[in-house]
Amino acid sequence: MINFNVPPYVEKAMDYIQECVKNQKICGDGAYTKKCSQWIEEKTGTTKCLLTTSCTHATELAALLSDIQPGDEVIMPAYTFVSTADAFVLRGAVPVFVDIRPDTMNIDEKLIEAAVTEKTRVIVPVHYAGVACEMDTIMDIARRHGLAVIEDAAQGIMASYKGKALGTFGNFGCFSFHETKNYSMGEGGALLIRDEKDVEEAEIIREKGTNRSKFYRGQVDKYTWMNYGSSYLPSDMNAAYLYAQLEIGDEINQARLALWNRYRENLLPLAEAGRIDLPVVPEGCVHNAHMFYIKARDMEERTAFIDHMKQNEILSVFHYVPLHTAPAGQKFGRFHGEDRYTTRESERLARLPMYYGLKPEQVDEICEVVKRFFG
Repeated sequence: MINFNVPPYVEKAMDYIQECVKNQKICGDGAYTKKCSQWIEEKTGTTKCLLTTSCTHATELAALLSDIQPGDEVIMPAYTFVSTADAFVLRGAVPVFVDIRPDTMNIDEKLIEAAVTEKTRVIVPVHYAGVACEMDTIMDIARRHGLAVIEDAAQGIMASYKGKALGTFGNFGCFSFHETKNYSMGEGGALLIRDEKDVEEAEIIREKGTNRSKFYRGQVDKYTWMNYGSSYLPSDMNAAYLYAQLEIGDEINQARLALWNRYRENLLPLAEAGRIDLPVVPEGCVHNAHMFYIKARDMEERTAFIDHMKQNEILSVFHYVPLHTAPAGQKFGRFHGEDRYTTRESERLARLPMYYGLKPEQVDEICEVVKRFFG
C-alpha cells in the first residue's frame, strides 16, 4: 500500500525532544520554539514570527489583531479549509466567498473588488498547493480600499511570489505545521507579522493576555494581565520535532520538488492528450511541491479514479468541499457573484501521494496506475 501522506520525520528529532525533557523545559517558548521562529524569520524576511498551536490559531490571532467586529465582512475563496472562515466567524464577521481561478484554484483576483462593500475589513488570499495568489493585484485593491490582508499560507512555506516569500505580503501571514504539511510538528502553525507596531500586542494575546514575553526578556520586572488573550503557545517538544526538519529544510524542499517534477513528466502525455489537467504554476510563482493533483472530467470520473487507485493499493483523495455549500457556510457567509468554477473544479480534483520519503520508483508506479485508468 502506498499511503497518501506520511508525516516527515528526521532522526535528530528524538534527541531534541529528549533534550527538552532533560532540561525540564517542555512548555511554550523554549529554546526550540525560538530556533524555529528565527529560522522562519531568516527564510521569509518577516519582521516577527510567533509559533502557534495551529494555523487555525494563527489565523484567529490575526483576526484579533485586525480588530474584527461583529458584522464586518471578510473576502475569501470558498475553496479552502474551514479554519480560514472560522477564525472570522468566531468574531462575528461574515465570510464573503468569491469564485476561484480554474488554473491555480486560488481566489480570482479580478472578482475581489466587486465584492468590496462599506463593511469589508479584510481580504484573505489562500495560496492553494503552495502556488501564490496574484498578490500585486490583491495588495493594490487592499491599499485603495483601506483593507487589511491576512494570507492563509497554510500550504505556502518555502514558496514565493516574484521573489518574496508567501505570508509576508499582508499584514499577517499564517503557516501550518500539521502532519500533512511539508514540515510538521504534529499540530502547529506560525503567525508572520509584517509591521513592528503589531508585535507587542500579538505577544500579549498569544500569552493569555499577559506581558510575559517582555518579562522573560527582562524588559519588565513582573508580568501581569494586559489585554484579552488565550494560550496559543505550542509545547517546546513539538517545536523540537519541527526544528530537526527545518535544519534540513532545503533538502526536504528539493526532494519534494523532484517528486513533483517526476509526476508531471510522467503524466504530461495524458494532459497533452486531453485526458486530465495538471497543476499550473504561473510565471513569477515559485511553488513548494506541497501537493500534486490531477483533474478528471467530472465528479463521476474522479470517484471511479479514486476507487481504481484504492484497488491498486494507492491512496488518492479529493480535497475541500466548497464552504459556501456547507451548512455553516450558508449560515454564516454568502457567495458573491457566480459560482462558475469553485464547485465544478473542486469536483474534478484528486490528490496523489506526496510526502518526504516517497521514492521516485513509487511515483513511477503510481503514474502507471493512473495511465491504466485514463489511457
